[in-house]
Amino acid sequence: MSDLVKIPVTVITGFLGAGKTTLVRHLLQNPQGKRLAVVVNEFGDVGVDGEILKSCALPDCPEENIVELANGCICCTVADDFIPTIEGLMALSPRPDHILIETSGLALPKPLLKAFDWPAIRSRITVDGVIAVADAEAVAAGRFAPDVERVDAQRQADDSIDHETPLSEVFEDQIACADIVLLTKPDLAGVEGLAAARAVIAAEAPRPLPVVEVAEGVVDPRVILGLGAAAEDDLAARPSHHDGMEDHDHEDFDSVVIDIPEQADPAALAAKVERLARELNILRVKGYAAVAGKPMRLLLQAVGSRVRTQFDRPWEPGEARRGRLVVIAEHDDIDEAAIRAVLAG
Repeated sequence: MSDLVKIPVTVITGFLGAGKTTLVRHLLQNPQGKRLAVVVNEFGDVGVDGEILKSCALPDCPEENIVELANGCICCTVADDFIPTIEGLMALSPRPDHILIETSGLALPKPLLKAFDWPAIRSRITVDGVIAVADAEAVAAGRFAPDVERVDAQRQADDSIDHETPLSEVFEDQIACADIVLLTKPDLAGVEGLAAARAVIAAEAPRPLPVVEVAEGVVDPRVILGLGAAAEDDLAARPSHHDGMEDHDHEDFDSVVIDIPEQADPAALAAKVERLARELNILRVKGYAAVAGKPMRLLLQAVGSRVRTQFDRPWEPGEARRGRLVVIAEHDDIDEAAIRAVLAG
């Protein structure tokens, strides 16, 4: 690629556990001849998503093309982390044909788009498109997009309710910024759930958006890459709850990292993680565990009370067989002692 040609970037946003990493992994495995690079933004100290992606590195996207940023939301650390990372990827030889950015589930996409106007990179890179990945079952249940009339009625009945919940604002900002929405886990939502999710997205979107149902991250790359949206020049059409604010924070959310001993039974561990959601309002858990008698490492991903486990790779020779979990919740719901007690029970 000529240095005079802007490198296209696809921003992949979406709520916690919606399936962003699964989508990126599919794109890495189906690059269609493009040299890809990936930036993964984690929330918490354990780089689960980055390591998953590096484990499937291919010649068209070698491991050095996959960069993980775990020091906070990239839209809040533009100068310190994001710009140097993008400059480093553009300096690779051979130069990437396309860069994928997987944001944290708590990231607001619009501040990230504004970063592409920084003088250091604006003449060399463009946002090809913003892809919002949405869990169809969760959207259909209304957990992230409350009914406006119902909220207004609650406001009238209770003077203390004067704003949307943080989760709904994150979801709405992601949809408002998107060029296309991918509805994941369609099997769990069912026909009625998918219809309800589409209706919610249509109501929240500031303009008509294409919505595509996707299972296990499988989508033709031609559908979501090469959109040519130049989203950094189209910010006015992508409204945000935070427009007019100089910056934002994520103080509504918090995370803790819990070391766990070798486990006797994966099902018992999954049951404990399910209890975290049910009893302590935990939003998301992800990480690894060692299972007694098993040579493979156990990968655990949970969204609310829905827990998935799979053995992802063998433990390396000399590698400590330890487990670590990132636990994410709204700030007021993080009780580390209670979390540890459930996991130790």
